[in-house]
Amino acid sequence: PGYHGTNQEPEHLLHQAVNEVGFPLLIKAVMGGGGKGMRLVWNEQEFLPALESCQRESLSAFGDSSVLLEKYLVDPRHIEVQIMADTHGNTVHLYERDCSLQRRHQKVIEEAPASDLPGETRAKLGEKGVQAAQAVGYTNAGTVEFLLDTQSENQDFYFCEMNTRLQVEHPVTELITGQDLVEWQLRIAAGEQLPIRDQSKIPSQGHAFEARIYAENPMKDFLPATGKV
Repeated sequence: PGYHGTNQEPEHLLHQAVNEVGFPLLIKAVMGGGGKGMRLVWNEQEFLPALESCQRESLSAFGDSSVLLEKYLVDPRHIEVQIMADTHGNTVHLYERDCSLQRRHQKVIEEAPASDLPGETRAKLGEKGVQAAQAVGYTNAGTVEFLLDTQSENQDFYFCEMNTRLQVEHPVTELITGQDLVEWQLRIAAGEQLPIRDQSKIPSQGHAFEARIYAENPMKDFLPATGKV
């Protein structure tokens, strides 16, 4: 739930925040990423100062001050679905990855498949990932990302974004499925059909984790730094 419109007047955005989205909410730069251009707002009084700050940072970092508003989920899970689609109309998913453990809104631990996830929810996530790719006629490897509301009775989840590429965390998916996703990409680019087109035939065995290493100096306020690993 949120607002993603062209009217960027502060008073209009405030009206949307109070009457449509509700608090807490996130103000996010439309062109943003990596945690930049994002503000968490807990109430109406905080909204306009946070909006001004977010727009200023967005304009400086991305050359565009446009923002969107999103419902803020308290203690959510960030779950992404790996999809593959060819030029023959075939689209499948290779299950999901849980990337909820983050620092500064950047993923630290990637886990496949997501642990402690009801089977019905897992199936719905995969289906929605495939439907999202089909809705835009997508081909190649892609990741459809969702935020799951852990405090909802029905494990409600919401579309977050789609990454139209093979992500750095794809090896955990390769480990549980036994599939080479780069090979799949090359076959798609060559005009071939997906190596496995029947969703029920895609295996999922075992469990895999990936951890990202941060090259930062804790003695200098965690600024980026190079050095020995």
